[in-house]
Amino acid sequence: MEMIKIALDGMGGDNAPSEIVLGAVDAVNEFEQVSISVLGDENAIREVLKDQKYDQSRLTVIPTTEVIEMAEPPVNAIRSKKDSSIVRGMNLVRSGECDCFVSGGNTGAVLVGGQVIVGRIKGVERPPLAPCFPTTKGFSILVDCGANVDSKPSQLVQYAKMGSVYMKEFLGVENPTVGIVNIGAEEEKGNALVKETFPLLKECKDINFVGSVEARDIPHGAVDVMVCDAFVGNVILKLYEGTASALVQVIKEGLMSSVRGKIGGALIKPSLKKTLLAYTAADQGGAPLLGLKGLVVKMHGNSTRLECKAAIRQCIRFCESNINEKIKESLLAETAE
Repeated sequence: MEMIKIALDGMGGDNAPSEIVLGAVDAVNEFEQVSISVLGDENAIREVLKDQKYDQSRLTVIPTTEVIEMAEPPVNAIRSKKDSSIVRGMNLVRSGECDCFVSGGNTGAVLVGGQVIVGRIKGVERPPLAPCFPTTKGFSILVDCGANVDSKPSQLVQYAKMGSVYMKEFLGVENPTVGIVNIGAEEEKGNALVKETFPLLKECKDINFVGSVEARDIPHGAVDVMVCDAFVGNVILKLYEGTASALVQVIKEGLMSSVRGKIGGALIKPSLKKTLLAYTAADQGGAPLLGLKGLVVKMHGNSTRLECKAAIRQCIRFCESNINEKIKESLLAETAE
C-alpha cells in the first residue's frame, strides 16, 4: 500500500492548533494509508497530542518559528516568513516529500504560495478554488470562488474543464453538467466576460455544457459544475453561508417563541438535525486549488476536527483518483485541438 503524505498547517484557522491537531489524530486512526506532518509551534502541538492515542510513526511534528496571521498581506508574508507553517508546508509539496498541503489559514497566502511555491501544471493559466456546494440533489462545485477575481474567457474555459474532471473523479458524477453563472437563462444576457465565454464553452467537446445558470437555481442543483470568476463566486459563497445561518437562526427562534413551538421543536429535533447534517459540505473537506503540480486544499477558517479529518480524506481520494494527471490529460487534449 502506497502511503499518502500530507503536510498540515497546524497554526492555520480560528481553532488552531487544537482542532487541527485532533483532526489529524482522527485521520491517522481511521485511514491507514496516510501519514501526516503537522507544522507549527511544537510545544503547542505536542500539548494537544500528549493525551491522544495514535500511530506516532504516521503523525509527526515539524517545528516552525513563524506564523502568517489572517490579516497579513499575502505576497509579503510568503516572501518574508520562510519558516512559517504555510511556506514550509508548500515547500514539502514542491520537493515531493509530501503529496498534499492542507491549511485553514490566510487564504491569500495559501493562494499565492500555491502558485509561487508549488507551481502550476503546464498550460494552466490560473488555478481556481473549487468548493463543494450542498444542494437539494446532492453536491455541486463552484469554480472559481476566491482565487482570481478578474478572469479571462480562456481561463473560465479551463475552470470548466478542470471542474468537470474533479466532479467526475471525486464525486463520481459521469458526464457532469456545466453551467456559467449568469443573470438570465438567455445566451445574449450577461456582462462582457460571460458573453465572450459562452460561445467558447459551447464549442468545447470534452465538457457537458448546458448553458447559463441563475443564482436562484444553484441551491436546487441546476448543474454539477458552476463556472464564474472569483468575484462572483465569492459573493455566492458568502451569501450561501449567511443565508443558511440566518435560516437556522430564524427556525430556532420560531420554535422557541411559544410553548407549542417548544413541544413541536422537541418532536422534530432528531429529524431536523439529520436533515441539516445532510445539507452541509463539511464532510466533503475544503476547497482544492485545481491545476497545481501538487494538491493544496484550503479549509474554512473556523474548521473543526471534523472538517480537518474530511479535508485529509479528500486528499486521499484526490491522490488515489490521480486527478492531477487527468487534469493534465484534459489540457493536453485542449492543446491538441
